[in-house]
Amino acid sequence: MEELENIETQVIEKIDAEDKKININLQRELTLEELMAIESIKKLRNPFMMIDVVTVMKDLHICKSIAYRLFQRKDFPSINIGKSNQIMLLPYMIWKMQKRV
Repeated sequence: MEELENIETQVIEKIDAEDKKININLQRELTLEELMAIESIKKLRNPFMMIDVVTVMKDLHICKSIAYRLFQRKDFPSINIGKSNQIMLLPYMIWKMQKRV
């Protein structure tokens, strides 16, 4: 998964304006996990959508206080501005995939 973090240096992206598809050409073959992640992201309507504590709470099946503690963790890629705690959907999915056992 750390290779996904370095994807900017390894990937050549070509965006087709007509059908808005992104073609990714890598110099190596992707692992099954990376292919699954890319296919999941392609199916999202808006991977840059912001989600809040309640959405994360429902997705992870945790209570509200634990969800707020999750948003305070250093390894959780959230944006905390005042009392507003949010996270972009794409980093949340990547974080969730990395944390599974």
